[in-house]
Formats: sequence, structure tokens, C-alpha cells
Amino acid sequence: MLTAASAWSVRETIDRLEAAVAEAGLLVFARIDHAANAGTALRPTELLIFGHPRGGTPLMLDRQTSGLDLPMKALAWEDSSGRTWLTYNDAEWLAERHGLGPGSVAAVEAVSAGMAGLVRAVVARGADG
Repeated sequence: MLTAASAWSVRETIDRLEAAVAEAGLLVFARIDHAANAGTALRPTELLIFGHPRGGTPLMLDRQTSGLDLPMKALAWEDSSGRTWLTYNDAEWLAERHGLGPGSVAAVEAVSAGMAGLVRAVVARGADG
């Protein structure tokens, strides 16, 4: 897993990620508010599930089991000190976990670079914050 500190609240982080995902032409499949659905006290925790067939399909063509970890997911969560984090699975881990072959290298690299770019754009305060 890769984790980055976010300058935003959990909700704002996922809002920003959802907007960045849409702007990148990716599809949002689900947004899950774990804290709202926990039935008990849970610090803010939200999951966004997103992707695009052009990224995931080559991986599933190589090893269909990679569909277990696709589409991509990112979890924004608040720690006990009130700090927000954004965590997601490393595409290299996904390749190793499913035994993806040499034919998937370019797709794994594209997913990895895409995720890193999205996260960088989402977590930092820039001119808009």
C-alpha cells in the first residue's frame, strides 16, 4: 500500500479525487462512506472505487484473478490526531500478487503513474486552497 498525507479533510480529499478521476476520463464505480455506515463510532473513512477498461482489461487478460483487485480503490481516512491520509494499492504489488507477465508491464506502469499523478494532484494545497 502507498499512503500520502492530505492537506484536506477526508470528505474534501475524496471530493477532489472524484473530480480528478472524472477529469482524467476515468469512471467512478462507487463511493463508500465507511464511517456513516459503520453502526458505531469510526473516524471519517471514505473509499472511492474507480478505473477504466483500458487500464484494467489488459491486466485481467493476463490474469483474470487481477479482477479481484480491480478497479482501483483509494481510501481517505482520519487518524487519531485528526490528520487525513489517502491510501491505495501499489500497481507493482498488484502485478506481483497476481503473477502478471511481461505483457502487462506497460499497463502496470501506466496504472502506477496514473495513480501517483492523481494522488499528487489531490492531496496538496495549491493555488485552489
